[in-house]
Amino acid sequence: MKKIFVLITVLLFILGGCGQANKETDNGTAQNNSKEEVTLKVASLIPPMTEILEKLVKPKLAEESINLEVVVLSDNVQPNSALAAKEVDANFFQHVPYMQQFNSNNNAELVPIVPIYFANYGVYAKEYDSMDELPDGAVIAIANDISNIDRSLTLLAQHNAIKLQEKTDTYYTLADIIDNPKNFKFAEVDLLMLARMYDDADAVVMTPAYAAPLGLTPKSDALLTEGTENDFAITLVARKDNADWEPIQKLAEAMTSPEVRKFLEENYDETAIPAF
Repeated sequence: MKKIFVLITVLLFILGGCGQANKETDNGTAQNNSKEEVTLKVASLIPPMTEILEKLVKPKLAEESINLEVVVLSDNVQPNSALAAKEVDANFFQHVPYMQQFNSNNNAELVPIVPIYFANYGVYAKEYDSMDELPDGAVIAIANDISNIDRSLTLLAQHNAIKLQEKTDTYYTLADIIDNPKNFKFAEVDLLMLARMYDDADAVVMTPAYAAPLGLTPKSDALLTEGTENDFAITLVARKDNADWEPIQKLAEAMTSPEVRKFLEENYDETAIPAF
């Protein structure tokens, strides 16, 4: 009788231990499955920016319980205004000098997180095949914001189309041109109007994003190109107050993955050169 009692006691202890183990396992599973989802809003404009976010980054972040919401805006002012106003958590459309210009003009604290790709800036002309063919007094259209005026002039000076004095401020301006052998005239227009100027100006300085709808690519059609030795990589940008937030850091990690590099190299080899 005593042996039977001991046996029953042992069996109950074993079963109780298994039940507790199963309970702990179930609790652990429940905790993992109930990990709170975070929504991360990122403002952007056009491909390949939006494609990188939607096709490659969003699925990867979903595995981390981060719901990436891509907010596609229609101009190059809204993404920074929305970020500064905390309507979105980050944006992906600009280079750092453009961001710095916004900060200066708006007393904002936007910060670069990581560079993603170089949008190969170029000079395009509808009627001419080289810079030498441009006539004396040719009109060259450039973007009218300070940072892109600087970028356009730097590109032209890099190829000796003009000469600039030593930089004394953050940005070059037209006043810094000290030699202009062909007396180029510069038409300053809104960034989004550059493609339209292709028919009206003798030449246009623009990024691949605005050249592509015209069927133009840097390698095949540009009279001059910028390359990668510059500070104008398209960059993931956040705010000073959320730059270290884990979802932002996870976003940066996903945007600099081997998959993103491969996507750019296979689909945008002429126009978006990886910067990581």
